[in-house]
Amino acid sequence: MTPVSHYAELTREELAEVVRELLLIGQLIDRSGMAWCISAFGREEMLRIAIVEWAAASPIYTRRMQTALGYAPAVAGQGDVPTIFKGLQLDIGAPPQFMDFRYTVHDDRHGEFHLDHCGALMDVEPMGEEYVRGMCHDIEDPTFDATAIATHPRAQVRPVHRPPRVPAGRTPHCRWTVTIDDTHPEAVAIPELAVNELSRAARLELAPIDPSEDGAADYAGPLVSDLDLAAFSHSALVRIADEVCLQMALLDRGFTLALESRVTSPEQLVDIRRKQLVGVAGIAGSRLARALSLPPDAKGALRLLALHPMLNPAAYVSVEVDTDALIVRPSAADEDGAWVSLIGPEWFVPLRVAVQALDPHLDVEVGSVGDTVEDGWRVEVVRRTEPAPEANEVAVVRFSTGADFAFEPRRSLPITPV
Repeated sequence: MTPVSHYAELTREELAEVVRELLLIGQLIDRSGMAWCISAFGREEMLRIAIVEWAAASPIYTRRMQTALGYAPAVAGQGDVPTIFKGLQLDIGAPPQFMDFRYTVHDDRHGEFHLDHCGALMDVEPMGEEYVRGMCHDIEDPTFDATAIATHPRAQVRPVHRPPRVPAGRTPHCRWTVTIDDTHPEAVAIPELAVNELSRAARLELAPIDPSEDGAADYAGPLVSDLDLAAFSHSALVRIADEVCLQMALLDRGFTLALESRVTSPEQLVDIRRKQLVGVAGIAGSRLARALSLPPDAKGALRLLALHPMLNPAAYVSVEVDTDALIVRPSAADEDGAWVSLIGPEWFVPLRVAVQALDPHLDVEVGSVGDTVEDGWRVEVVRRTEPAPEANEVAVVRFSTGADFAFEPRRSLPITPV
């Protein structure tokens, strides 16, 4: 049986908030990882790593979400423009409001979108035009198409205008067309995608959505301007939260696949991956703690860890929640070499920075459960006299405007062809 999701303990209202947070946290994975790639390999190689990272993950998780929420094409690979746009609304590459996509549908095969606000652009513009072109040209050209081909292999996403902004401060920040045409050549997936498709994350089965609950059980209806997460049922939101955590796992696997051909040693690979994880773990802890108003004590810290994306979904990462501790056992995530595989009694910095985001006086103690690694390890939360300083890896991610980004209420309106 599929283990019960840790997110099932949340109310429907809490889930709607947490899903938004998880989508934004997923975007911030790059703010953490790419800084260390620039340091190790330079800007040009960082761009190539980012392309592989996203192109090896987004087609998989886009199709997963289509299936989960009942808007997958009736014939595989023959979807339409509204289906592509629905996928973007539930993609860690396009978190709501932070990446403020506005959609226009002309017909099933023609549409466009523009960004009224691009948080990623706000992060890189101060770094100079080279970095802007790297993100808005070098990375987005192949990765937008990689996401679209999950719906139709002849879909193309092309710019009308994009940064560097001319004139300076131009709005909207960018505009793109999306076209499906039988004369377009079929897109060719990168080799790393096939490798990632064999992962446990890609093939993981999650609990189905209960159609009898109050609220929407799917997204099979019309495309809407701003997806109202609160309109979904409790079990639908639980499934979405778990799927978004899998998006992060798949993205991290894409990141790892891109690094493997560039590092000079296994130790360098582990070092970069751990720095990436520490950075996102701290920011994720901060955002989730604030969204759920968790108490700054051991009980609140354990709840935070149980809901943290590095230890989810429950069907992927085996975590037992006790009254005074968490017990983490070997799981499918370890087979994939996912985030949790980097953590244990010998190194547990991501757990520490996550709870210190709740209160800098908090800390964790991690020990083996039994005599062998197969027995797992136990996490207890303790309080220290002196507050801990913020980790350098977390400070790097805090550079992003996404670290403290505030969501606002939005109306959800159907989008009709124009």
